[in-house]
Amino acid sequence: MLTDTECKNAICAGDKARVRLTDGGGLYLEVATNGSKRWFWKYLFSGKEKRLALGSYPDVSLKAARSARDDARKQQQAGTDPAQQRRLDKLKRKVSAESTFEIVAREFHSAKVSGWSQHYGKRWLERLEKDVFPWLGSLPIDQITAPLLLQTLRRVEGRGVRELAHTLLEGSSQVLRYGVATGRCERNAAADLRGALKPVATKHMAAVLEPKQAGELMRSIHGYAGQPATRAALLLSALLFQRPGNIRQMEWAEIDFEAEMWSIPAQKMKRTQHGKVNGRPHLVPLAKQAMDILREIQPLTGHSPYVFPSLTSRTRPMSDNTVRVALRRMGYDNDTMTPHGFRAMARTLLVERANVPPDVIEAQLAHAKSGPLGSAYDRAEFMEQRRRMMTTWADYLDQLQLQRAVPELQRLAPSASAANMTPMRDPQPGFLDGRFVA
Repeated sequence: MLTDTECKNAICAGDKARVRLTDGGGLYLEVATNGSKRWFWKYLFSGKEKRLALGSYPDVSLKAARSARDDARKQQQAGTDPAQQRRLDKLKRKVSAESTFEIVAREFHSAKVSGWSQHYGKRWLERLEKDVFPWLGSLPIDQITAPLLLQTLRRVEGRGVRELAHTLLEGSSQVLRYGVATGRCERNAAADLRGALKPVATKHMAAVLEPKQAGELMRSIHGYAGQPATRAALLLSALLFQRPGNIRQMEWAEIDFEAEMWSIPAQKMKRTQHGKVNGRPHLVPLAKQAMDILREIQPLTGHSPYVFPSLTSRTRPMSDNTVRVALRRMGYDNDTMTPHGFRAMARTLLVERANVPPDVIEAQLAHAKSGPLGSAYDRAEFMEQRRRMMTTWADYLDQLQLQRAVPELQRLAPSASAANMTPMRDPQPGFLDGRFVA
């Protein structure tokens, strides 16, 4: 058995490359001519002699070397090759160091971003870069626990942005699920945080939803004394109920005056990147009132590619804030009516007052539908229903604007396919003696 003094004084004579000082149980100290001293344990595994390096002396003392030998012997007796286990542990540490939360998140982003819209892909990564990576990014993904993730999200909640905290939780969960799928972690810790965050109070876009108020709004728009293009944008927002961004970016090349149709290119729609590249354009039938507005404004803005060009440049569309500012000038603040509110106004009144099948309206709103019938609503067989709906809606807005008692709106007769999907609704309250009271 060796002593500390023997280990300290051990040398290797010049005529030998190295000497070995045996301790016991296969442990020995190997001394080289340059003075280096290293611990090794010699053992048998599967009938073969092997040795395991246990460190250098004096960094690893005699006592520590014996303890390391005993630990390795326990692995051997349990049927594990200590040298092989050490290589596996080293590989795991390397993989862990190369599989931090940030590295895996960026890998997931790279794998998915081609199928996302450009805006969503950019915002997804920016949110994590700002509010998650500084706290969790450098940690191995298999060390991300529910309390650690919750602590990070609490910082965001503390700023008063609860919705962002929920968005970050979902993004982190996506990364962790990907980590599980690729073998970098055992489980998704984000799943344990269900219900742990403060709830988000759903706030809908402000909109006018009653016929009387809708009539007042239309009279305000018709009487708008600002820029003619802005007034036309307001009117088409009400008549067509498309997304504000699509309205302001409308191009003359997208308008088919003969067919009375607006064809919004797929890349302008709110879709995934795949849908933008491979999807069909969204078709919007134009009622007579919409066509009249376009013909009226064409001499004013026809020099620009855009129906509603910017006041400062014909090569850019109007600002995304123009319609909102115009509504404010008419007395409608953000708690009363917003540009997006025209969509809610049309959907509500068409369903509740005109008995239009909701699925037809959803198709015209360009809301994605899931399931095998998801894309059916954009097919030509439903265009007649859409045309009739848009004409019905335009006439209804005219009646509301003129403060007249509106006759019962003609119910749209569904095609055989549509009838199987959404039955017609019974007449709603608001009809009196065959007449509709606005």
